[in-house]
Amino acid sequence: MFNGFLTFAPSCEACGLDYSNFNSGDGPAFFVMSIVGTVVVGLALWLEIAYEPPIWVHALVAGTLSVGLSLAIIRPLKGVLAALQFANKAEQGRFR
Repeated sequence: MFNGFLTFAPSCEACGLDYSNFNSGDGPAFFVMSIVGTVVVGLALWLEIAYEPPIWVHALVAGTLSVGLSLAIIRPLKGVLAALQFANKAEQGRFR
């Protein structure tokens, strides 16, 4: 489905489905920010209440977790949104 890390291939290798009409826009980024933000903030609050670590520990944990989780889930979310566009036959809005 993907040609690069986030770039769609021109078409499916198995069935030949044209991927040029799929445009997920900023949808995957919104969901990644929402999910990762909730997890990281929740973990930071728990870490602060349970252990009261220095600020550099918070920065290290939150920074590593934010980047790692973002890179791990952006590609599957982009694929899911493309699949939803295909399943629901989503198209660009047009004036009549």
